[in-house]
Amino acid sequence: MKTTAFSRRSFLEGSAVLMGGAAAASNVLAQQAVPGAELAGLTLTQASTLLRSGQASPVDLVQACLARIDRLNPLLNAFITLAPEQALARARELEAEIQKGGPRGPLHGIPIALKDNIDTAMMRTTGASALFENRVPEEDAEVTRRLLDAGAIVLGKLNLNEFAYGGSSVVTHYGTMHNPWDLDRATGGSSGGSGAAVAADLCFGALGTDTAGSVRIPAAHCGLVGLKPTQGRVSTRGVLMLSWTLDQVGPLCKSVEDAALLLGCIAGYDPREPVALDRPVPDYTQALGTDVAKLRLGIASSPYFEGLDAEVERLVGDAVELLRSLTAGTREVQLPAAPSGASIWGPEAYAYHKPWITTSPELYQNATRAALERYADADAAEYAQARRDVEVARRAVLDVFGDVDVLLTPVMREPAPLLSAGGGSGASAGTADFNVFGLPAISVPCGFTRAGLPVGLQIAAAPFMEERLLALASHYERLTDWHLRKPSL
Repeated sequence: MKTTAFSRRSFLEGSAVLMGGAAAASNVLAQQAVPGAELAGLTLTQASTLLRSGQASPVDLVQACLARIDRLNPLLNAFITLAPEQALARARELEAEIQKGGPRGPLHGIPIALKDNIDTAMMRTTGASALFENRVPEEDAEVTRRLLDAGAIVLGKLNLNEFAYGGSSVVTHYGTMHNPWDLDRATGGSSGGSGAAVAADLCFGALGTDTAGSVRIPAAHCGLVGLKPTQGRVSTRGVLMLSWTLDQVGPLCKSVEDAALLLGCIAGYDPREPVALDRPVPDYTQALGTDVAKLRLGIASSPYFEGLDAEVERLVGDAVELLRSLTAGTREVQLPAAPSGASIWGPEAYAYHKPWITTSPELYQNATRAALERYADADAAEYAQARRDVEVARRAVLDVFGDVDVLLTPVMREPAPLLSAGGGSGASAGTADFNVFGLPAISVPCGFTRAGLPVGLQIAAAPFMEERLLALASHYERLTDWHLRKPSL
């Protein structure tokens, strides 16, 4: 499909946010009102600036998103559940709050959407499965609560690979997801609906979950920023689990600053979450202007740069060269061998689903049921050894960061595959290893193939060094225009 770029004016507006923060962006945006039809195309940060300047209201933003959803969701199948009445009612309440005392913060009045394995009280959470088709949680997930407390508006719940078990765009009770850049291609998974919705401007940001790349893969295939935080940085309480050891919640957004804002909202210790880690939460947006000249970049050619599609290799290589020019340069590194993620998530997923897979197996998609039942007789000793191997790998990878500050890899070895090829995400360049290592990692757009398909670059850092990867990603974003391009739908 053809692609269109934002105008230079829009580019400058986005740059103003990155370079000078909300105040600078407000001065630029104040020069003209943004018509309702164009509101949905703004970044989260730009929309927040409009709200604070009084040029738009939460109701305006919700209506703009709902109009896009009404027109485009039949093509994309990104949403499972849409809650327009609830969203508009909350928008009116939040508008009244602004008039009385001002916004709660940058997410006040911003419409977002959640992957449908993240619990929402009084709104069904299905996991894209017939098993939970009518499941309505009584309590919000911790990340949902944090977003609502910050004033965000939940438009609805997004399609996914059933129970997040796999990278397919088709293994779901609610129908195939379609990539906005080419409707015949996969979105990537398992957070495919999240990727499609944000890329098509159906919402200003979304949350996904990532066990083996399920935030970064759809971000790469849909031309977005997708961030997997450090393991334990964000609470997973209230998420339909795939793996207690490897799961993490993260944002999919239109810009690096948007990702920093969402991460800052959902990050933080949750005493009710057994695997949460108690570490202070910095202001991630302050990292965006941090100098990167002294950063040392690590390139793990083997195995992460092996077997790449020629266009992916060229575009990622160009991105590495640009980043090399901004920093202290690159050096070759060798990461420790990562144990198989499947040896962890397989037994853990079966343990989580055992009450249902043993009593109602017919309610699962065939592929999901087969994947779960494969671990019905998992060897306890093998799982225990694999679990220890993960902890050993997480210690060993820290030694790499004595020589470098960040790691650069492709996200995928190939662009988004055709749905006719099976609907899978295609060949990952090793995203699952970074879940095993417990490292934070971000996917940023680094170019488009001749067929107009997005390609993603992964930047990873040491545990709890999200600020470092956000700083480098924002500098790269500032010097390129890949994130400004839009699918022509």
